[in-house]
Amino acid sequence: MEYMYAHVSVDCVVFGFDGNELNILLIEKEGTSDLKLPGSLIYQPEDTDSAAQRVLYELTGIRRMSLKQFKCFSSPDRAADVQDVAWLETTYGHPVGRLITIAYLSLCKINRTLSVAARSSGARWCPVSAVPAMPFDHNRIVEESLGEIRQWIETEPAVLFELLPAKFTLAELRGLYQAIYRKRFDIRNFCKKIARMAYVVRLDEKQTDVAHRAAHYYKFDRIAYNRTRRAVE
Repeated sequence: MEYMYAHVSVDCVVFGFDGNELNILLIEKEGTSDLKLPGSLIYQPEDTDSAAQRVLYELTGIRRMSLKQFKCFSSPDRAADVQDVAWLETTYGHPVGRLITIAYLSLCKINRTLSVAARSSGARWCPVSAVPAMPFDHNRIVEESLGEIRQWIETEPAVLFELLPAKFTLAELRGLYQAIYRKRFDIRNFCKKIARMAYVVRLDEKQTDVAHRAAHYYKFDRIAYNRTRRAVE
């Protein structure tokens, strides 16, 4: 039995929420207009965590973005497509055989300004509902990352609020739930669910300059959340 010879890369899945849709940060595959996840082969002196931070710093200009490693993708046919392999070998300047990637997941405010370098590499926010066919197994990585977020919400609901502005409406919060779970939530039942969350606090402030009935703003109360978690434990 022959031992595996492989290259190792990192791929970063970064989600943001624009108030209506869940978006994902994609970049153009160098030399093409095709989109892909931000990623890179790992440099010799790096570990996977520092490589992922490097990729996102080069992409966004933001240092120390919160990232969580969530899965290793190591199928032998990850780089089976001839065009993918040709692009990879042209980009890195040497043959690339078996390719293993460590996937990282991050949730961030979508209003973070992308760096000049990011814009020059074609970085953009793309609605999850409109993600195109991507190289390698990047579409599968996106799907599995959504499943990972759902698991996070079940055990650590606070992660949701990393995607929302400091002040948000119940409609925005419901829209975020619907985007992540890909299903409709009945308005009345959803409001009852949120009413049981002591850490979602209604503010004495409403929307202004809206055509519809102005909605109250809410905020996430970290202190109340921690108190609630300690009570459960």
